[in-house]
Amino acid sequence: MSTQDQTSLIRIARDSGEHTEVEPLDLGARVRELRKARKWTLEQAATQAGLARSTLSKIENGQMSPTYDALKKLATGLEISVPQLFTPPQRDQVIGRMAVTRMGEGSAHPTTTYEHELLAETLTKKQMLPYRARVRARSMDEFDGWVRHDGEEFLYVLTGVVRLYTEFYEPVEMRRGDSAYYDGSMGHNVISVSDEDAMILWVTSLT
Repeated sequence: MSTQDQTSLIRIARDSGEHTEVEPLDLGARVRELRKARKWTLEQAATQAGLARSTLSKIENGQMSPTYDALKKLATGLEISVPQLFTPPQRDQVIGRMAVTRMGEGSAHPTTTYEHELLAETLTKKQMLPYRARVRARSMDEFDGWVRHDGEEFLYVLTGVVRLYTEFYEPVEMRRGDSAYYDGSMGHNVISVSDEDAMILWVTSLT
């Protein structure tokens, strides 16, 4: 992940000829805030994430652009999902809000297994994190273990056919229009079993 990629992780996509500018998320500051919210020292957080203390320090101070593997370790250590790393910290509650994200205008975060498109990014203090994902993975071997995070999660299949693997249940094949609601702390992964990459909508609770 390049420095340019890091500074554009949270952005507003272009709409019909108009551009909305928001301040890019400082990933280092976000990681530091998450760590301090848990009252962890650098040593404790690094141990939780399986990273060297010096590596975590460099990430927090913006001296290193973390690889996706490092991001996965950070998310696992902090007990959140990778997309939640890129969600701005919650602010004072705002009432009467709405955000519209046009097709293809979400913020893209491609990985080796999914292409995430974060939605409704203009809203802070969200209770849910919605994102659309293209499922690239075709085998569980492509994942480095289970994905686990706090909160609950809702999955809805938009196109194609997927197989939902979970830690405590048999794999479930799901087609367009099928959905699943599950505990995010239970290990889970999704692969596409159709010829084309499947498209799914994920909504993760942030509380």
